[in-house]
Amino acid sequence: MDEKKFEQRKKRICELLEDQRYVPMKEKELAILMQVSREDRETFKRALDELLAEGRIQVTKRGRYQKAEEKVFTGEFTSHQKGFGFVTVEGFEEDFYIPETRVNGAFHGDTVQVALLPGQRGKRQEAEVTQIVKRGMEKLVGTYEKSKNYGFVIPDNQKFSSDIFIPLERSKGAVDGHKVVVEITDYGTQNRKPEGKVVEIIGHINDPGVDILSIVKGFELPMEFPERVLNQAERVSKEVSEADRAGRLDLRDVVMVTIDGEDAKDLDDAVSLCMDGENYKLGVHIADVTNYVQENSALDREALTRGTSVYLVDRVIPMLPHVLSNGICSLNAGEDRLALSCLMTISPKGQVVDYQIAETVIQVDRRMSYTAVKKILEDNDEETIREYEELVPMFRQMEVLAGILREKRRSRGSIDFDFPETKIYLDKEGHPTEIKPYERNTATKIIEDFMLIANETVAQHFYWMELPFVYRTHDYPDPEKVEKLGLFIHNFGYSIKMGKDEIHPKELQKLLARIEGSDEEALISRLTLRSMKQAKYTVECSGHFGLACQYYCHFTSPIRRYPDLQIHRIIKEQLRGRLNADRIAHYQEILPQVARQSSEMERRADEAERETDKLKKVEYMEARIGEIYEGVISSITSWGVYVELPNTIEGMIHVSALPGDYFYYDENRYEMVGQSTGRSYKLGQKLTVQVYDTDRIGRTIDFVIPEENEPD
Repeated sequence: MDEKKFEQRKKRICELLEDQRYVPMKEKELAILMQVSREDRETFKRALDELLAEGRIQVTKRGRYQKAEEKVFTGEFTSHQKGFGFVTVEGFEEDFYIPETRVNGAFHGDTVQVALLPGQRGKRQEAEVTQIVKRGMEKLVGTYEKSKNYGFVIPDNQKFSSDIFIPLERSKGAVDGHKVVVEITDYGTQNRKPEGKVVEIIGHINDPGVDILSIVKGFELPMEFPERVLNQAERVSKEVSEADRAGRLDLRDVVMVTIDGEDAKDLDDAVSLCMDGENYKLGVHIADVTNYVQENSALDREALTRGTSVYLVDRVIPMLPHVLSNGICSLNAGEDRLALSCLMTISPKGQVVDYQIAETVIQVDRRMSYTAVKKILEDNDEETIREYEELVPMFRQMEVLAGILREKRRSRGSIDFDFPETKIYLDKEGHPTEIKPYERNTATKIIEDFMLIANETVAQHFYWMELPFVYRTHDYPDPEKVEKLGLFIHNFGYSIKMGKDEIHPKELQKLLARIEGSDEEALISRLTLRSMKQAKYTVECSGHFGLACQYYCHFTSPIRRYPDLQIHRIIKEQLRGRLNADRIAHYQEILPQVARQSSEMERRADEAERETDKLKKVEYMEARIGEIYEGVISSITSWGVYVELPNTIEGMIHVSALPGDYFYYDENRYEMVGQSTGRSYKLGQKLTVQVYDTDRIGRTIDFVIPEENEPD
């Protein structure tokens, strides 16, 4: 449905809700009046959600819709442990602040209606929750504690601020220390705790793997595939047939490799490179997963529900069953595989002067690891060079081309934050044995550069064809945050130029280049990163600020990301000449929801990955209480100073534990300042800390400054 028709639908809803004969009315009644078909229910529901968010309609306590009596807004409630909260409303840059006395029974994750209050807390407008539209949390994970005649569950999610009362007959036999999933049956009142029933016992808190499994359950990550999905996956052909090869470009004679981590099993991208005069002929070959995952099949619906594979510290929760992702869809060396290939001719200046997007059949020559390619290119390891002798010239050409592409991106303003990721090593029981930064090397950068240019080329091609598509977009930063950054860096003698309410990414890139190697590099890099917005999936091609490019999509990982799988279908239909008016209308209808779902599932996966990393970092530091480390101040808040260690572990020194003075947070200077002495703690400052305490439930690490390092 196009935007004009969609707006007309919203207008019609408002007209009906102004008619006193009908209001207030249930969603079903409204749908009947508007003659909404079953296929059209998704769009109808989206229209209702948008009208709620815009404050033009509201929901009564009985769940009926009516025209808004006053200016109300609908958004998601985020609670704080101290009782207050915030409501995020689409279209507003700042959240609304909800004082503790105005929360009115809302819990974390609830969809609520709010009315504005006079007054502000900082820049945030104050508001009151007037209606709970939809509960966000129906199930929670927590630790069961038994009393004589009843039990209660202490939620793992500390944003859910109340314990949950469990009648003994609804405890499912849980005992002290059991991690359980509890279903909330009554959300309680101001004077009465929420009530629930235990629906699953995960295991005892001390059992191996239960800690991670509790996070998996807490984020409602689907562990098992439904039987019909597994059955469908098992029926998929295990080999590429002659019929599959028909009509495809045969590239089996082209020398190509996969380059991945040693433990990777789902190999969904291969690369090839040769020279054509002075030009580079780069092939990026992506597994044709859509050949085996048909639209609207059980496999496809499950993949959309999951949105992405989730990479936790001790396991991978895949988007597709392993029989597919590690089997026929994995580009295993020496085996025929179906692919979608982006074949690019690139000039010595990094310009894509010609390209072809084609359905292909390929055969990978060697399965390479990042480590092996690094040994060849960075370490000049003679043994590894001999082992892959016939491929070494191609790897050297790849290194040169990747450098050209990287320099071209840099020259247009692409921003590269090189903060190290974390690599956590576990023993057989799941306990952390080592934690260190996962550094990028020449090999990882080659694959990154080649995937980026393929994604850009595909996105630009389909943008100019004016066909429905899913893009990866990254909006310009909030002007206020950039302005604040500009004022702060001025103290260090740096400046950034802003246009009218906008900044070019090259300005931030130039800033990062100027501060490289300086004492304030860590401080300014982090503040620059915090000024940025989050990338997301959209049907509009509004550009990617961080990459400084107008056209970008995710094309290269259909095994683990649904947007890639979705656009592969569109690409193949276009290549086969099947994108007629009906199919275009179909994609225009479904893609907005695909983009929203994929963005939401990506955020859920990111949060789950962060939480599991934090948990294992806390466990690692439990055994190191009393030990002393050198770190760098990574963040400062009114309640304390956060310090990051070289191994990426972060802990906090509480403001009350800072020695020698009473300290307060100066928000404008991002400093913790001593009231009497004027002594300050700044972002990026090196600091010696001692591990004081850890908290597995809160996933926090407390540091103090050792006595011998305290200021005189």
